[in-house]
Amino acid sequence: MSIKIAAFSGSLRKDSYTTKLIKAFKHLSPDGVTVEIIDISQLPLLNQDLEADLPAAVKDLHQSIENADAIILATPEYNRSYSPVLKNALDWGSRPQGQNKWDKKPAVVLGCTPYNLGAFGAVQHLRQVLVYLNMQPVQQPEFYLAGAADKFDGQGNLIDEQTKKLITDLWNKFIDLINK
Repeated sequence: MSIKIAAFSGSLRKDSYTTKLIKAFKHLSPDGVTVEIIDISQLPLLNQDLEADLPAAVKDLHQSIENADAIILATPEYNRSYSPVLKNALDWGSRPQGQNKWDKKPAVVLGCTPYNLGAFGAVQHLRQVLVYLNMQPVQQPEFYLAGAADKFDGQGNLIDEQTKKLITDLWNKFIDLINK
């Protein structure tokens, strides 16, 4: 088995819990799975005027999506929604019109927050967008990491055993979906 996953963090913050969560997923990935964390910090804001000559960052995004067998999308919650930087990447991945790179990609959605609700609102809102993009997200189990500040050590390593088990369980479902 050789599976390539493109992972996207919806947070650009240097010490982001969301990015730490993706790194934990990468660390706990099954044998034969490669997880590449895609940098979306250099994407310009979506602007249809740029579609005639796509910027290099957009071309790189398109290539990363095309090369991936599946996608991990991790988001913090901003005002009960997912992050603008992740929205921008999703939009660029679906443009120009009729060239949706996300089409039929298996996906897993992760919510992450230092607060109590685990980014529930952000995950649910993001799932709505994935329907339009014709992605195939894992339906169950859903993944919400609440209290993220207590789940990682000073070096950014996941130290919570229950969360590690949840990640492993989600990987099993994700691999099943990818292999269908």
